[in-house]
Amino acid sequence: MFKDITLGQYYQTDSILHRLDPRVKLVGTLVYIISLFVVDTFVGYFLCAAFLIAMIALSNVPVGYIVRGMKGILILLLITMSFNLFLTPGEVLVRLGFLKITKEGLIFAAKMGIRLSLLVIGSSLMTLTTTPNQLTDAIESLLNPAKRFHVPVHEIAMMMSIALRFIPILMEETDKIMKAQIARGADFESKNLIKKMKSLVPLLVPLFISAFRRANDLAMAMEARCYHGGVGRTKMKPLIYKGRDRTAYIVLIAFFALCVILRVVRLPFLI
Repeated sequence: MFKDITLGQYYQTDSILHRLDPRVKLVGTLVYIISLFVVDTFVGYFLCAAFLIAMIALSNVPVGYIVRGMKGILILLLITMSFNLFLTPGEVLVRLGFLKITKEGLIFAAKMGIRLSLLVIGSSLMTLTTTPNQLTDAIESLLNPAKRFHVPVHEIAMMMSIALRFIPILMEETDKIMKAQIARGADFESKNLIKKMKSLVPLLVPLFISAFRRANDLAMAMEARCYHGGVGRTKMKPLIYKGRDRTAYIVLIAFFALCVILRVVRLPFLI
């Protein structure tokens, strides 16, 4: 179950996306997320989906491996779509007792489901093609102007990088603890909500203990190596923009401009 979560994991392979500057991939992910909220028609979502499919093809990451990460948010996706489907007022299509499905709710639920799916897959693609160290350097480089205002840029980048690095580790730890508890007779498949919540207690307690132990070990390792932040530190591999990175920025600008045009230009046949 938890092994299906791909967010925060890195997939080792050689591709154009892997060789891009991490700053380009970070900015590109932010632009893509913003684009998903800029467009509000199915044509716009089709454009975003086509762009994402092209990026997946360039990444050389197996499609099944990327889509597998959707299993982790399937329940959240269904809940979000259900709320939009039944609680959006408008032209009633079907009545199910006190519940009603409206035309507007059906359209809005479909758009929300598409948007959330594309957002998760797009974010996962960035971490699948970028190592945590590269991501740390990219965040620190992009936030570098904030140092003038005494913002601890290096520390912020380090915390975000460690958080992303710990996601797959904690998911794997959760899976191990769950299997150990099942072997001892724990029931995680009960349909009774109260019993299901009670069964999570023997899962969460050792998980939190393990997380705090790992955090303490990491802090002691950093202290033993005399780590004192980014002051005076140099980069083994400094980030330098190349021709392909500039080309990627041009593609991003063109994609975002097209999304804005689809939002501004209201055509009667666009839903």
